[in-house]
Formats: sequence, C-alpha cells, structure tokens
Amino acid sequence: MSGNSRFASSVHVLAYLAYKEGAATTSAEIASSVDTNPVVVRRLLSTLVKARLVTAHKGAAGGFSLASTPANITLLAIHRAVEPRPDHGLARFAPNHKCPVGARIETILRAAFFKAQSGMEAELARISLEDINQQIKPVCAGKH
Repeated sequence: MSGNSRFASSVHVLAYLAYKEGAATTSAEIASSVDTNPVVVRRLLSTLVKARLVTAHKGAAGGFSLASTPANITLLAIHRAVEPRPDHGLARFAPNHKCPVGARIETILRAAFFKAQSGMEAELARISLEDINQQIKPVCAGKH
C-alpha cells in the first residue's frame, strides 16, 4: 500500500469505527467497507493501536473501537500515526553537486517541502474525525 493510500485508508477505517459508535468491530467488517483484504486492515489497525487511536478487544465478541471520541482525533494525529516521517522523495535524491543546479536544488526543495508540509499539517490539525463523521451521518443515517 502506498503512503497516500495508507493515510486515506486509515481515515476510512477510523471513520467506519466512528460510524459504529463504540461497537467492537471486526477487521473483516472494516475491510469490507474499505474494499480490501482484512490482513491489510489488521496491519493498519496495529499501527493505529500503537498510536493509541484505536483499542483492540480480544475474545469471541472482540474487535476494534476508537480509543477516544471522534472530536478528539484529528486528521493530523492519523497522518502522523501512519506517515511519521514524510521525506517527499528526498531520502534517495542524490543530485550531482558539481553541477550549479545540483549543488543548490536539494536545499531549495527541502525549504519548499517543509513549508508545504507545515501548511498541510496545520490544515489537518483543524479537521477532526467528528467533522468527517458529520459529513457521513446524513448519507448513512440508520444503516448500521
């Protein structure tokens, strides 16, 4: 799963758990909503449990639920849980430093990417899972 789909899928998983309003939900049920294999969802859930965004319930009636209210979970918290160190492709970027462009491009790109990342993170911090849930509720009312 690519970095971009990990974040989107994680938001989907958490939105589904918010929709279930605290009911312990199996990875198979969540995977059906995400339209992926339950193994993929379990890997995401493992990451989300480590980040303390999700709680795992063991046993026959087990499953997963949100560890906090949707209002207390921001998209930034989700993003940081599944994409802790965005590098924007610079980790393997190795320009020719003997070239005048190659000598400066990495510094320029790092500054631009940092500014873009900061702006994105500020916006993600403003949006809660409850905001997402409020947009979903009218479409899914009464459809558990």
